[in-house]
Amino acid sequence: MKLAVLYSGGKDSTFAISRAQEMGHLVACLITMHPIADDSTLFHYPNSWVTEYLADAMRIPLVEFHVSGRSKEDEVNALEEAIVQVKSLYGIEGIVHGGISSNYQKQAFEHVCVRQGITAVAPLWNSDPERYVTELVNRGFHIIIAGVSTMGLDKKWLGRELDKESIAKLVSISKKYGFNLTFEGGEAETLVIDCPLYWKKLQINAATTYWDGQRGIFEIRDVALVEKK
Repeated sequence: MKLAVLYSGGKDSTFAISRAQEMGHLVACLITMHPIADDSTLFHYPNSWVTEYLADAMRIPLVEFHVSGRSKEDEVNALEEAIVQVKSLYGIEGIVHGGISSNYQKQAFEHVCVRQGITAVAPLWNSDPERYVTELVNRGFHIIIAGVSTMGLDKKWLGRELDKESIAKLVSISKKYGFNLTFEGGEAETLVIDCPLYWKKLQINAATTYWDGQRGIFEIRDVALVEKK
């Protein structure tokens, strides 16, 4: 099928592109939704502007949309308007999303797709959390944590890259505090700075860490695409 991917630059939407291609689908374009709500239930908030660079790194066209409202209904309506436009531009037959276990997100995407007569594709659905994040690292995904908002994850995690050591630590912390290791409940946000899909990797030139005592953001200020060594 000819597909568009809901793309945030995070680990799940990036790996969903890889999985969709492995399934034989054509990824015609990427859709990035820019929410104004930092606690958006559907879309990724921190550093969403960086997707322009990451789309270039993958050589896949990107279409960007801004969500003007904060409610769940506002977000769903904005998504549907975006899909209408992308259908017209690229003739897509379906939408890929990186959902793993969130029934709310899955149902919201599926309902929009049904109304628009296209297919919702969720290649990561029901992945085992620990096995999944370990596979990402093993397959060469370089992932940093761009935001945290749950007990057990403090300021020191902001900007940290996931590797085997940090994953082992996260597994332990998630068991203690009961959060989802995939971060799908908003416990943390991620950004993929390099992976096998990229022709160039993302170099972060400037960033600022914000921490309010309970949650924080690793806000990226300046980036560049650089050649891989």
